[in-house]
Amino acid sequence: MKKMSRAALVGAAAVSSVVLLSAPAFAHVSVQPEGAAAKGSYAVVDFKVPNERDDAATTKLEVSLPTDHPLASVMPEPVPGWTAKVTKSTLDKPIELHGEKITEAVSKVTWTATGSGDTKGIQPGYFQKFPVSIGQLPTDADELVFKAIQTYDNKEVVRWIEPQQEGQEEPENPAPTLELTAATGDEHGSSGASSDDSADHDKETTAASSDTSSDGSGSDTTARVLGVVGIAVGVAGVAFGVLAGRRRTNS
Repeated sequence: MKKMSRAALVGAAAVSSVVLLSAPAFAHVSVQPEGAAAKGSYAVVDFKVPNERDDAATTKLEVSLPTDHPLASVMPEPVPGWTAKVTKSTLDKPIELHGEKITEAVSKVTWTATGSGDTKGIQPGYFQKFPVSIGQLPTDADELVFKAIQTYDNKEVVRWIEPQQEGQEEPENPAPTLELTAATGDEHGSSGASSDDSADHDKETTAASSDTSSDGSGSDTTARVLGVVGIAVGVAGVAFGVLAGRRRTNS
């Protein structure tokens, strides 16, 4: 029994060690798309911010956007209990979007908690998502790296700014990284518009065919009626002639 108890204790300690060592890997600011983040398209991404402290609340989040692949369109979704500030900067090299040259782009989005007491910010044991619509995503990159700064109400600041190096272990404070998928070819919704146009065209064609069929059926019916009337008139004429001939013979 003692041997079994010792084995159980050793196993429990090993499991606890694994949990403790692996926990920090998940407790950092990250970014994930809502759906797909295809190259050349627009996407909604969520910055997920967990609270890593037991005695402090997260009250501020600053996310810097990549400068090597600037994004012309960045729109944060309103988050209850937070205000969002969008900062734009002049680009060193203008980019072209929908045939227009863009000379500035959003360089940073800052969320600041409002309220007071236990309702302010991200409390211990909770996390918060901050959705943002971004685009157009670059076509010449496989990922976008965002640098994030997390601030607690005790003035502690955690900088999630270290990029992941290929073939290396995850850094202590990794920067949120968005993986991009292959382009789908219908980033601007052209396929949907074509489908709608085709559907409308099919409806108009069907309606026209119905009208033509109705007119044809009416013409056939009229011809049949006239034919029957003509036959009846002819029969009546023949009968009248026979009767007239008999009267003349009797006379």
